[in-house]
Amino acid sequence: MNVQIRQLATADADFDTSFQHVLHWSEATDHAIEQRVTDILGDVRTRGDAAVLEYTERFDGLKAASVAEFEIPRGELQAALASLPPVRRQALEAAADRVRDYHQRQLEVTGRSWSYRDADGTLLGQKVTPLDRVGIYVPGGKAQYPSSVLMNAIPAKVAGVGEIIMVVPTPGGERNAMVLAAAAVAGVDRAFTLGGAQAVGALAYGTATVPAVDKITGPGNAYVASAKRRVFGKVGIDMIAGPSEILVLADGTTPPDWVAMDLFSQAEHDEMAQSILLCPDAAYIAQVREAIDRLLPAMPRHEVIRASLEGRGALILTRSMEEACEISNRIAPEHLEVSSTDPHRWEPLLRHAGAIFLGAFTSESLGDYCAGPNHVLPTSGTARFSSPLGVYDFQKRSSLIEVSEAGAQKLGTIAAELAYSEGLQAHARAAELRLKDLTK
Repeated sequence: MNVQIRQLATADADFDTSFQHVLHWSEATDHAIEQRVTDILGDVRTRGDAAVLEYTERFDGLKAASVAEFEIPRGELQAALASLPPVRRQALEAAADRVRDYHQRQLEVTGRSWSYRDADGTLLGQKVTPLDRVGIYVPGGKAQYPSSVLMNAIPAKVAGVGEIIMVVPTPGGERNAMVLAAAAVAGVDRAFTLGGAQAVGALAYGTATVPAVDKITGPGNAYVASAKRRVFGKVGIDMIAGPSEILVLADGTTPPDWVAMDLFSQAEHDEMAQSILLCPDAAYIAQVREAIDRLLPAMPRHEVIRASLEGRGALILTRSMEEACEISNRIAPEHLEVSSTDPHRWEPLLRHAGAIFLGAFTSESLGDYCAGPNHVLPTSGTARFSSPLGVYDFQKRSSLIEVSEAGAQKLGTIAAELAYSEGLQAHARAAELRLKDLTK
């Protein structure tokens, strides 16, 4: 049976209405989930380890006398790495090296302290320091994600974070060797087989066993997303992630099978993932559609892919590549592929995207695993104002101000005048007391 994916054309009179229907996704969390998460977090905050034990047994089927039994010894992480087949270990370490190199370069550009002095000797600058301790949430259950370990732990380590705590759910108690090996390669300090809202609560509030962290990063299910939203303010968070997205801008020169498979690569995540093709060539869109129908039956997750493409996917005929770029900026996708013979012609027109993949050979999947840039990206249009996870997410900045005596004479009069205008006399007097002609 052919995939019933939407086909739209920007020339159609009702395009804007149909297009908005494609993009619509409600991020509203079910009220029952919100209430359950509130109860769990409150319980963890009040009862600590006892609550974590109770919820881990209830949701993951793991029973223990203490939360300490859920901590994975560092030796087990190294043993997992040693147990991998050589080819798989080499792939994991090569990916880690590329991710580390990219974020090291990011640190050199954006993550350093700096200062300068005015002509009067006043020093101004910025001091950049790493967070003391962060928690990374690694999804588990239906699938295992060693790549998420690398993408969250390595930039934290490069940033200089003092301690990295990993939590990963292991329903039924089965520990994934690749996830543990990735933790060893990435430099995770402590790891616990905990998941769900109770794991987020333990990281945010701390228990007798799980240390409280300064920030929590990493994706999870609706319960995890809701918990992260609720603990924000007590700790920092990276983002609230929605369903995965891919947008392909194609000029009709890439093999249709490649583009079809790239659309599949996000659709296979879950039924709510979104895959969209924008192209000015109607004949090429027809070829991609044929490739979708032909290739889908061989995909192990074909049912999920079909549901995603039919529910939220679209093949859109545009008037030009320029128009395709305009629409892309309206979408602000998580992953944006520019599948063109001359991608650098179009890249300057693209303002909003989590990650931009240039050229036919740059499949999104390479970015997911081993290209180097982070795969934790803003979704649901938030690329309009958000950025990929990076070294800067694991650092904080403090302003440096050292005013010279000469500088105090100039700045003091300015500050006093503004303070008086706000009715804050103590602010004004604090500045004026340092003025030479007013200190007598």
